[in-house]
Amino acid sequence: MMRKFSDKYLSLLNGEYASLNLTRINEPEEFYQKQIIDSILPLDLFKDFQNDIEKGLHLDIGFGGGFPLLPLAYKFPSTQFVGFEARRKKSDAVNEIAQKLGLKNVKTFHYRIETVRIDRPCSISFKAVGKIKEFLKKINLAEPATVYFYKGPSVHELEETSEKIANFRKFIDQPYGLSGAQGRTFVAYRSDIVPRGTKKPLVNLSQLL
Repeated sequence: MMRKFSDKYLSLLNGEYASLNLTRINEPEEFYQKQIIDSILPLDLFKDFQNDIEKGLHLDIGFGGGFPLLPLAYKFPSTQFVGFEARRKKSDAVNEIAQKLGLKNVKTFHYRIETVRIDRPCSISFKAVGKIKEFLKKINLAEPATVYFYKGPSVHELEETSEKIANFRKFIDQPYGLSGAQGRTFVAYRSDIVPRGTKKPLVNLSQLL
């Protein structure tokens, strides 16, 4: 089933959405391994990740061509997935692709994460975007959240991964292998406390659900 999903997904990216360059990987097997399997493999390796997603609300930030947002949504049809993307064309395109793939549990929005007040308990993922410390400091929490980062093998050489950053404490920092690609590192932080409200003009997550 995952293979069929992958093939249909790639046909859309290479077809009517080709002009947007949503993926640089155009060969079916490579796309399956490096985009689809790369998105879902942590579910099998890190049970906390799977358990958090199964709680019912997951946010994916900076999803680009839809990764890991759409593969995760396909795996968990009962979970509500919300994607935030700074580029409107990508957000609109991935929203359309989700519908064409039959994913009725996905909504995407053209917002930066720092402009959203997260007022519902949720899990959050970042894949191949920005640095851990920078993004943890941008998250405006009014409810508890767990944040998962898909990172490359050199993450500790390139950026700070302290045990505590802002209002978050690290609880996963683990390398793992991926067939046909460089290794990966999965890093996760859990909110330590619920911060007080901010004076910034923000959109509430609950308004978008």
